[in-house]
Amino acid sequence: MSASNARVSSHTERRTTTNENGSSRPRATSGQGNRSDRERQESRRAGSPQEAGTTHRRHTSTTQRNGKNVEERRTERVQVTTRETLTSRARSPERRPTAPMQQERTKPFEPSKTYSADTRPKSSKSETPQAPWKPEATLEPHTTAPLASRISVPPLAADAPQALQPKPLNELCLEVQEAAILEDLLFVFMGYEGQYIRFAKTYNPSVEKDRLAGPSFRILPGLDPSLQDLTTAMLKLATHYGAIEAFVEVQSRAEFGAVNHALCAAIRKLLQDYLILIAQLETQFLTNPSFTLHVLNLHTLPTSHMMFQVYSLAHEILKRNSLLEEDEDSDGDFDDIENILESLREGGDLGPGNIPGKKICKGGSVLGLITNRLETMSGDPAARSLLTSLLRDASRPYMMMLNEWLHHGSIKDPHAEFLVKEQKSIRRERLEEDYTDEYWERRYTLRDNDVPPQLEGVKDKVLLAGKYLNVVRECGGVDVSKAVKDVPRSFDDNRFLENVNSAYAHANESLLKLLLTTHALPARLRSLKHYFFLDRSDFFSYFLELGTSELRKPVKSVNTSKLQSLLDLVLRQPGSVAAQDPFKEDIKVEMNEISLTNSLTRVVNISGIEQGESLQAPSTAPSNESDKNAVGFTSLQLDYSVPFPVSLVISRKTVWRYQALFRYLLSLRYLEQQLVSCWQTHNRAANWSHKSTSNGIEMWKRRVFTLRARMLVFVQQLLYFCTAEVIEPNWQSLMSRLNAKEDGKDGATATVRTVDEVMQDHVDFLDTCLKECMLTNSRLLRIHSKLMQTCTMFATYTGWLSRELERADLDLAGPNRPGSMNQQHWAKYQADRSQRLGDFVPSADASARELEKMSDIIAKYEYNFSRHLQILLDALNHYAATETVVLLGLCARLSTANQGTQYSGLQTDADLGAQT
Repeated sequence: MSASNARVSSHTERRTTTNENGSSRPRATSGQGNRSDRERQESRRAGSPQEAGTTHRRHTSTTQRNGKNVEERRTERVQVTTRETLTSRARSPERRPTAPMQQERTKPFEPSKTYSADTRPKSSKSETPQAPWKPEATLEPHTTAPLASRISVPPLAADAPQALQPKPLNELCLEVQEAAILEDLLFVFMGYEGQYIRFAKTYNPSVEKDRLAGPSFRILPGLDPSLQDLTTAMLKLATHYGAIEAFVEVQSRAEFGAVNHALCAAIRKLLQDYLILIAQLETQFLTNPSFTLHVLNLHTLPTSHMMFQVYSLAHEILKRNSLLEEDEDSDGDFDDIENILESLREGGDLGPGNIPGKKICKGGSVLGLITNRLETMSGDPAARSLLTSLLRDASRPYMMMLNEWLHHGSIKDPHAEFLVKEQKSIRRERLEEDYTDEYWERRYTLRDNDVPPQLEGVKDKVLLAGKYLNVVRECGGVDVSKAVKDVPRSFDDNRFLENVNSAYAHANESLLKLLLTTHALPARLRSLKHYFFLDRSDFFSYFLELGTSELRKPVKSVNTSKLQSLLDLVLRQPGSVAAQDPFKEDIKVEMNEISLTNSLTRVVNISGIEQGESLQAPSTAPSNESDKNAVGFTSLQLDYSVPFPVSLVISRKTVWRYQALFRYLLSLRYLEQQLVSCWQTHNRAANWSHKSTSNGIEMWKRRVFTLRARMLVFVQQLLYFCTAEVIEPNWQSLMSRLNAKEDGKDGATATVRTVDEVMQDHVDFLDTCLKECMLTNSRLLRIHSKLMQTCTMFATYTGWLSRELERADLDLAGPNRPGSMNQQHWAKYQADRSQRLGDFVPSADASARELEKMSDIIAKYEYNFSRHLQILLDALNHYAATETVVLLGLCARLSTANQGTQYSGLQTDADLGAQT
């Protein structure tokens, strides 16, 4: 609104209104009650500035002023059209004793000239002094701040025509100067220009940044030095008021959040009290002759201090918002890109507060600024009281969000200012396909830079309490329609920390009860142990027997549906442990074309990929031969699906760990089965079981039998170690922690369990098993892979070795029956021999060559197995001394498989590194 609408009548002026007939009548001014215009004029009489040498006094006069003492009144009309209403007000810009001037009748309203794009109209230089000045106001565009002024700023006093300019100060006596400055200060304190105190030339009220910095004022030349300094000091109050008023208007926009809105509402109350004080000072100015500039200064000192504190706080917030100057600590906030995209998909827009990269000081940051300033000003009682009140009012909407999060597990944060951030694009429906568990780990996260200092020590509890309740709420365990009652509404409430702790304890207890009782988490874990760790796995051995024909095929030819049907049939066999399992429907058969070693090697070489780091390439690229030659046995893996919220504990990452351990144990069990088949062949087949007359062949057989036994010892000891010494003790430890009660033995109280501790215990259990089973060390993985390949090739080529043995053994190639074989076995052997060997004719030279060839082959097997086994033993000794001591027992048992060879005993690290 224009300055002419805000001015209050001074002691030398009389306001008039123009009626419909054009006549003027007196109108009482505010602050004077029912006093007549004559009494108000006589209450403060000023001496004429034209009477040189006379003393200016302000006293009450009972005589009416004559025509010469009546002041000239200039009429300024400001036309604002709202709903076809025309407002016309008159004001007196200066006090000068001249003949009265007739009021000019208001002209009819002209719609075409009502609104103007120029918010600061300037009078023409050719305008005559008698012509009235006609500044116009316009409506500003609508903003999201509901209480922001929509009227354009008033024109500058410097733009007024020369005829309306006041008499220079150097032509006024001291007392008239003081009276004029007093009146101007009352206007300036409310943000308007006075007659002699005006905005500085560098200040433009139409620029938002200038208004936020606060208007600077200049005093027209000629003011007495005794008044100059005091007036200049008091103008700081006007600057602070103007800046605070602009701050309230700007920070009340929607994008600055509810905390800023509450802060602006509290400041608006202070400004209302401030304006009441100005009105009271105006009354003193009009009625009290002894009211001087010094008295005004004394009355405004406490208010000036208060306004300075509010101005300093507002200035700091504006700097954080980059509305005044760039803040060096202001970093782009790109964390809410997902929410912004989600908002756009839902039809939202990119408002000023939602643009990624533009940091806005809101929510916890504003509360932190107020709190830090409160600590800084703790030695100032007035400032401390003011900032405490502002903090209490500003924190109310934040506390409402906090209580809703703590007691309902939901976030009502339309302006993204709460300390907990929600990624709305992450939904529970994605849990089955999401291998990074985003629902639990990334759907709700902390805004670490926007946490209020009051919540810094309990922020993790706040996050977990809401996350727990959110899970319970989605399972129907929280009534969100029930209002939260009897909770603290501000940070200075004594129950604040107690509220957070009690909400956290309740949420944790509710979710634990939901997981352990309603959804039977311990039973789920026991089910996983039966299937993935081959615990009491008679049913699984039966499944492997039934599916042997399918599992021997290449992985791409395996019929997964057939295997699933066989598994379902086996799981329903009466008497097996799986028959009584209520969760057997959740187990599924899968085929993984990537070999276990390659899969583990890739995972081991991934470092911090969730934190955005690059994928580190393995030092030696894993061979893909095993992938190409993969069969059903080596690619078989199980999958396990669980409902929400058990999927938070048995998540996709934990299921992958179970699958890795299962494939490792299955590979050992399958290799053991192959070696046992070799043993059966060596004991039942005629070419192996009979005693040859050739000592060379018998020695070769013993070498094969010894190597097979060593390999079988290696596999069985490794399988026993993984199941009995790694998985089982760690499993018992996990279950003891899971079933731990709050009340310990002997009156001791155990630590209260939390859901996150249960989840972490589960992950630690699996990680420990993987580590102690040597599946997290790339060096051990390579050595173990070579040993397994050696044993698998030996077991696979048993049939070929049998045929070569028949070619080399002359006893079996001749027509006569060996003495160590009965007639029935010989007849059967003779019947099958022609199918295996065809028209092969044995000879002594050919037999010697075959025996030499077989000796070379078995020597290579012995060399590879012994060498790699010794490398493994040396590596196990090294890691047992540096990482985990449990490997010592395995090392002692495996060493028996290498005794009597040239590779027995420890080697140096240099030899070990060269061999690997």
